[in-house]
Amino acid sequence: MITLTWLYVPAGLLFAGVALRSALDRSNAKRFGNAAFWGLMALSLLAGDLIGDFGNGLLVLGLAALAGFGLVGRGHPATTTEPEREAFSQRLGNRLFLPALVIPAVALVGTLAWSYTPLGATGWIEPKRETYVFLVLGVLLALGVIFAWLRPPALAPVEEGRRLLDAIGWAAVLPQLLAALGAVFAAAGVGEIVGAGVRSVIPEGSVFLTVCVFALGMAGFTMIMGNAFAAFPVMAAAIGVPLLIADYGGDPAVIGAVGMLAGFCGTLMTPMAANFNLVPAALLELKDQYGVIRAQIPTALPLLAAQIAILYLFAGLM
Repeated sequence: MITLTWLYVPAGLLFAGVALRSALDRSNAKRFGNAAFWGLMALSLLAGDLIGDFGNGLLVLGLAALAGFGLVGRGHPATTTEPEREAFSQRLGNRLFLPALVIPAVALVGTLAWSYTPLGATGWIEPKRETYVFLVLGVLLALGVIFAWLRPPALAPVEEGRRLLDAIGWAAVLPQLLAALGAVFAAAGVGEIVGAGVRSVIPEGSVFLTVCVFALGMAGFTMIMGNAFAAFPVMAAAIGVPLLIADYGGDPAVIGAVGMLAGFCGTLMTPMAANFNLVPAALLELKDQYGVIRAQIPTALPLLAAQIAILYLFAGLM
């Protein structure tokens, strides 16, 4: 049976290749810092089950130390030049996007086939992991298409991956770390602690104030964690379930959906949501690394106010 652990292997091998090529890049003054950072990522993916929780905790601290002390820097991998890219673009046009489209196509078709045909009864894939398996299969097939069609150098995937990872830097792994932080917060009972504090401050029966605290808390915790999915368990346990649903009889579907939208407003305003706000700035080489956030704040604040109004008016609160 193909399990999630199997899928960590190709990702870990990619990071291992990036670490090795980084160590050999004499043009980068921080090459050993880069090699250590991506090497630790490779170790986590390839041997995380073997080193245990304590070992993985030390590994995360190592990643934080390498990034925090500025030991990770941008390298200069051997890749295509700007004129070469323009020549490819002029010669192939939009066909250049075909390999990228292979990935979602395989993931979609494979998942549907697994779910709605007898293929799913074979038991070859761990339950509820089929989408991940077909996503990785799509990546491997896309690489096969690229090599068969464009015939790039053998190390091109590793070098291009290193170029992108060096451009993004430590922010490339921030979503995974923040998702883990959300699980830690939930396990530590942060939601119950926040809820007890809120109930001691908000007067009983103050529905609108409770709605405001819930929505603002979703946005605020999302800004801290960088992920509304990580913030939701905390705020749901603190306010959403015990107050808005149990005490005030709110509609769980509306409170859950609109609460998530309030969290997404926080996503627009935080550098912790690196994959949305810092990565585009790095890839586009913007002079202001927070330029994306500054452009989104005027949209995020009215949207947050709208979510508060929708919750208060349409969630069926008493």
